[in-house]
Amino acid sequence: MLADFGYVGILLIIAVLFTVITLLLPLTLTLFGIVPRKSNPVKSSTYECGMETIGKTWVQFNFRYYFFAVLFVALDVLTVFLYPWAVNLKGLGILGLIAVAVFFVILMVGYIYAWFKGALEWK
Repeated sequence: MLADFGYVGILLIIAVLFTVITLLLPLTLTLFGIVPRKSNPVKSSTYECGMETIGKTWVQFNFRYYFFAVLFVALDVLTVFLYPWAVNLKGLGILGLIAVAVFFVILMVGYIYAWFKGALEWK
């Protein structure tokens, strides 16, 4: 039992070290002169397939793209929540089944609400 927590501790230490190293690496490389401090105009210019843009370069996307992206993430989160339940289905018994049924009811109420509001329509 304690060995399992040791693995979690090692994972947390590695995660913290990775974060700190990732944040400090650019600063360290700048101090040693590997990364240049001054940018040049070529690096600051926009790049689109090697061609100069014609017209406005600022294009606003339709918010529905973002909505469908958030919907995709929500479905992924649903999968993440359902996987442990499916693995331990026999151990949870009827209470686990009721909990997932309540979870699905809440989810369906949200989807039906979005459907009636027209949020799922692509116009």
